Amino acid sequence: MSLGWDLIDSLVEAAQECHGEPSPLLELLRTSAQDPPIPGRGQTLGLWELLATLGSIDLVAARAVEPHLDAAAILAQAGIRWTPGTSWGVFAAEGQRKLAATAPAEPSASWNLAGEKPWCSLAGTLDHAVVTAHVPGGRRAFSVDLKQPGVSPHAGTWTSHGLHRIPSEAVSFDQVPATPVGATDWYLDRPGFAVGGVAVAACWFGGAVGIFRTLFAAAQAREPDQLALAWLGEADRLLAAGATALHVAAQSADAGTLDWVTAQRVRGLVAGICERLITLAGQSLGPAPLGFDHSHAQRIADLGIYLRQHHAARDDAALGTLLLEASGSTDKGIGPW
Repeated sequence: MSLGWDLIDSLVEAAQECHGEPSPLLELLRTSAQDPPIPGRGQTLGLWELLATLGSIDLVAARAVEPHLDAAAILAQAGIRWTPGTSWGVFAAEGQRKLAATAPAEPSASWNLAGEKPWCSLAGTLDHAVVTAHVPGGRRAFSVDLKQPGVSPHAGTWTSHGLHRIPSEAVSFDQVPATPVGATDWYLDRPGFAVGGVAVAACWFGGAVGIFRTLFAAAQAREPDQLALAWLGEADRLLAAGATALHVAAQSADAGTLDWVTAQRVRGLVAGICERLITLAGQSLGPAPLGFDHSHAQRIADLGIYLRQHHAARDDAALGTLLLEASGSTDKGIGPW
């Protein structure tokens, strides 16, 4: 991971010692005087390897670092300078209640956010976030100081056993000043949107690697039977496929050609690999690690909820729609393959 970032070794060490607590990772992110590394500039593979490494150790560590790096990439793509000494998130999910942005009456005034935003991970802990809100004609991203009056996380509603210390609760905004990041709909239309989507899959992949290591250690600890060998071999084969897909996607990101079709393929592939490894671990190891091995049980729980950022068949349906809309699929019977 030759990223030239001063935090790499410290982040890996913090992941090894955090035991599911994100605060040591967030404090480290605040200490760096360097701009975070940005994907799509020749070092995407190294960035995703870092996220996967953190995820293989503790998924909470990856879950804390990935949005910080995503926010840095979004701001860089919008031409906005990074603010050292801060921790960042990205709040872009939608719910039944809407967050709206009101344009300033005068050019020198601020935009204001009002409403509710769901799934705002660590909103009560982070310093800043890139937040999407509804504006006339679409949605727009904004940079928001989360320490301002009027930002009210709905603390105490997060009950998940997975990623328990990464509360992803709703946040209410009451006329909170915000700075635009890009034009209307730029956030979703920008090339980096697909790159950020695959970065999340790199975190999932790291969780699957952690499960594989438990399988491998169990096979080493006693004479494995044919079924244990078959499960281990299948897990290795799946991880090799996922690693190859991520590697190729990283090359596409650096070449500026990674589109949402590719991102959906990689995310779906990695999500399926992770779900299969969760099943393999249960079949191969039985209930004992889930009942008595805290690290393994926590990893299974963390990965289970983290994977729900992939919407299963709905994301496959979205991919199918993209394939039919692509120019090459207009000829009858001829598609991307």
